[in-house]
Amino acid sequence: MEAVDLLKKVRRIEIKARGLSRHIFAGQYHSAFKGRGIAFSEVREYRYGDDIRNIDWNVTARFNHPYVKVYEEERELTVMLLMDVSGSGMFGTKNSFKREVMTEIAAVLAFSAILNNDKIGVMFFSDRVEKIIRPQKGRKHILRIIRELLEFNPVSHKTDLNEPLRYLTNAIRKRCTAFIISDFISPDFDESLRIASNKHDVAALRIFDPAETAIPDIGLVRLYDPESGFEKWVDTSSSGLRRHYSEWWKNFSEKTKNTFIRAGVDSASVSTGEDYVPALIRFFKNR
Repeated sequence: MEAVDLLKKVRRIEIKARGLSRHIFAGQYHSAFKGRGIAFSEVREYRYGDDIRNIDWNVTARFNHPYVKVYEEERELTVMLLMDVSGSGMFGTKNSFKREVMTEIAAVLAFSAILNNDKIGVMFFSDRVEKIIRPQKGRKHILRIIRELLEFNPVSHKTDLNEPLRYLTNAIRKRCTAFIISDFISPDFDESLRIASNKHDVAALRIFDPAETAIPDIGLVRLYDPESGFEKWVDTSSSGLRRHYSEWWKNFSEKTKNTFIRAGVDSASVSTGEDYVPALIRFFKNR
């Protein structure tokens, strides 16, 4: 993409995402996030009814009178976007490729964080952690994120959610809100998601294309897997083949949903054939 074209696209995404972030959250941004941190503020003298578990024993011993620690809710959040850049994102039969929808949603979330004075970072992943943009604030930072979302090219085209989830657990020390934006077509990641969810507030946004839900009867076609590079001719007129695929998709969707439930992760599904705004509004209202 030429530099001029890229800048124009960045600007279009910025304008759209800025407007949508205000529309989707409508002043309720922070209420959508769970488990916000509690930060130590000060100590004061003990009062009748205070929780004795908050007594600061060091200060109490120094002044020979009970003092308690006072805490306040942390007002600054750290938001991490885990962005799937594997080959399966370059599929779409309706309005957009899955990758394009993921990019716009990521931009909306990023602008929402910046407008609320929170830090935002991005992890690009395939079957490995491809790139990390450390959490920061500011318009310059957000524009860098959008540029990377638009033109980032991964080394690998495969998908494995275990790698980014392990990195999130082990390398991101401070509790954050993490949005995984992916189609979740990956080897089993149950345990990695559960461990990450125990440390961070994790949410899953699953992007899919309507054509992935069933194989149409259109005769002999050549199918291509963008992750493995494998090609195969398939006779879609076979009712057995179509039935087998539909059962696989149904089982895959149910298994993925149950994985989110077991890990305590809120989730939403977004189709490339529909406007993603209503789905996001429902998702954040439910949180």
